[in-house]
Amino acid sequence: MKNFITLNDLPSFDAALVLAKSLKKDPYAFEEHAKRKTLGLIFFNPSLRTRLSTQKAAQNLGFNTLVMNFSNEAWALEFEDGTEMRGIRSEHIREAAAVVSQYCDVVAIRAFASLTNKEQDEAEIVLNSFAKYASIPVINMESATGHPLQALADAVTLSEHPTPHKPKIVLTWAPHPKALPHAVGNSFVKMMEHQDSDFVIANPEGYDLDPRITKNIPISHNQEKALKNADFVYSKNWCSYTNYGSILRTDDKWMLTSEKMNLTKNAKFMHCLPVRRNIVVSDGVLDNPNSLVIEQANNRTFAAQAVLKIILDHV
Repeated sequence: MKNFITLNDLPSFDAALVLAKSLKKDPYAFEEHAKRKTLGLIFFNPSLRTRLSTQKAAQNLGFNTLVMNFSNEAWALEFEDGTEMRGIRSEHIREAAAVVSQYCDVVAIRAFASLTNKEQDEAEIVLNSFAKYASIPVINMESATGHPLQALADAVTLSEHPTPHKPKIVLTWAPHPKALPHAVGNSFVKMMEHQDSDFVIANPEGYDLDPRITKNIPISHNQEKALKNADFVYSKNWCSYTNYGSILRTDDKWMLTSEKMNLTKNAKFMHCLPVRRNIVVSDGVLDNPNSLVIEQANNRTFAAQAVLKIILDHV
């Protein structure tokens, strides 16, 4: 595995899941695996769980870590070739990626969607430019269209709560005052390809995810109907895909509440965090013993640690 850009880059999803779970039991099993190696963490956008969990994962393997916030600590980068750099962009990705490759053995990048140009966001210019011009492996810490580290952590979380029957898992859209990317939803959908479950996506009309990703997955525009007899409910906002970047509704009718969770089969609640209380989900759901959000956050470390070890084993 040269790079980890999407879940499809894993040589074996099932093996990665097993590795992540084993690392959770013994985080220091490979504590010298990356001795005298350096992981660079480059952030174009804010982070709490991703930054701390990936840094901790690296340290568990023996990596040194370098962290840089490009949004306010670095020269503005130019990604287009053949341009006259007369504006605010002072450094080209060609040089930046080459320089980072001299300082680090692996680099991890976090760069959100702009939500203004669908074609540019789907081209993943930042992530793919680093992958093109860097001479070291590149890891996706959330990009314009995907968050595979979160999805792998979600798979660990699901596996830790087995059901005696084929589980029903619902990914439901939730309201939010801001337009949010599709990255978490997209990667969760892709991760669900590896689950033996009844999987349903619930969202209002106009909020269907990219049909190239959802494919033949059932999509319901009736949240209450979708929630009936669910074993797991994953709540997440995303902006409109057809009217890209737009917020089509701001009412709270799709907020996940205790009353709605009563329609489920005593379902576990999941969310990637951060979450806006009483906008996306009510206090009663978040503070319920069935909420797995803190477990999900903990599993981020071991998902990242598994990916880092697989990268090292294949370099």
